[in-house]
Amino acid sequence: MRKNKNKSKKRKIFAYSLLAVFLAVLAAVSWYVYSGYSQMKGLQKSDSESRFGQFESKPEDKPPEWTGTERVNVLLMGGDERGLREGEVPRSDSMLVASIDPSTKRIHLFSVLRDTYIEIPGHGKDRANAALAIGGPELAMKAIGNLLDLDIQYYVYVDFQGFIKLVDAIGGVDFYVEKDMHYTDAADGHVYDIDLKKGQQHLDGEKALQYVRFRHDKLSDFTRTERQRNFLKAVADKLQSGWNIVKLPQIIGEISPYIETNLSPEDMLKLASLGFKSHQAGSAQVPPMELISEERVGGAAVLGVRDLDELQQYVREVLATDSSVSPSPSPSASPSASDAEGGSPGGSE
Repeated sequence: MRKNKNKSKKRKIFAYSLLAVFLAVLAAVSWYVYSGYSQMKGLQKSDSESRFGQFESKPEDKPPEWTGTERVNVLLMGGDERGLREGEVPRSDSMLVASIDPSTKRIHLFSVLRDTYIEIPGHGKDRANAALAIGGPELAMKAIGNLLDLDIQYYVYVDFQGFIKLVDAIGGVDFYVEKDMHYTDAADGHVYDIDLKKGQQHLDGEKALQYVRFRHDKLSDFTRTERQRNFLKAVADKLQSGWNIVKLPQIIGEISPYIETNLSPEDMLKLASLGFKSHQAGSAQVPPMELISEERVGGAAVLGVRDLDELQQYVREVLATDSSVSPSPSPSASPSASDAEGGSPGGSE
């Protein structure tokens, strides 16, 4: 009888121990979620805190709501705030649209060339990067959404320092720099000079910013936007690593002062969950080269769109593809000469 009592007592102790461990784990998880949630709240700025606080929200520019089941589109904007006076709003130095389909779990990235001459709703035509400075993030979302024929629900804006902090917070990124890159500018006291060597290397925040900003070659912004898409994919892959997931609240806290978004913490959690289940299925430049016309407006060079309908059809075609899936080889297909010789096709920089 005493033996059975001892066994029963041991079971209770064991059960209580398990309960204690469970409660400790639950408390840790709760703290982690609360900590991350609190940090995410800081990404949404009040009018008094926001660099875009002077812009009134207009009903015609209000972004559509995302229910979680339909395609979601996020406008990512990088701003160059050097030389701005207090109250001035930057143009968007870089613009990318991340488009995610919850049903197929595909993510597509579109780089929008900043000098594309587009219709800014209510303000006539101007360069695409001017929409942010003219009417704030909601007008920029509306203008870029009209260009691509996509409903853009969210935006994320980050300045140079925010980009540097993000890359440093995830421990930098191992990346192949495809060419030597050099550029100096005395206008900002050489703070943002570019000096990178060709080859595989570890890029910290400052070096990463140099890489995504470089456009001083023959194709200027055309090659820069491709570099930005490739580097953002590397950043996304690094963010999904186990240690960075654990550090997520800390990472968000470090970059919070430099970022603005209309994503609520709840939307961020939904989007993060969808993002971790999805894969990058493709990326593209908009407008594509074949739909660009070089024009001059007021003596300045801009990039015209030859045919808006064709551009939007191009966007739909990109969204329908998945470049991560290799096509099945035809049974009758024979290896190419380079394959037979063990070679690989070359590429240009």
